[in-house]
Amino acid sequence: MLDRRPSHEDLVDHLVRSTPLQRGEAARVVLDVLAYFDETTEGFVRRRHRELQSQGLRNEAIFERISHELPHRAVTPPDLSIRQLRRLVYG
Repeated sequence: MLDRRPSHEDLVDHLVRSTPLQRGEAARVVLDVLAYFDETTEGFVRRRHRELQSQGLRNEAIFERISHELPHRAVTPPDLSIRQLRRLVYG
C-alpha cells in the first residue's frame, strides 16, 4: 500500500531531524511558509495597509511604503501605481 502523506510531511521530517524544533513546531513553520507564498498581491496590499495603519501611518506614507515593498516579494507582482494600490484596499 502506498504512503499517502502530504508532500510537506517530508519537509516537516527534515526540519525535525535538522533543527531543535519539535514536530508540531516544524509543521507550524511549514504551514506559515506555505501561507506566505500563497498570499496574493491583493491580500498582501490589504494586510500591509491594515498593519501600517495600526501603527498610525497615514495613507500617503502607507501606499508609498507598500509600493516599495512589492518588488521584494518572493514572486514580484507587476508594477502597481499608488492609485491601483488604493483601489485594492478601498475598491
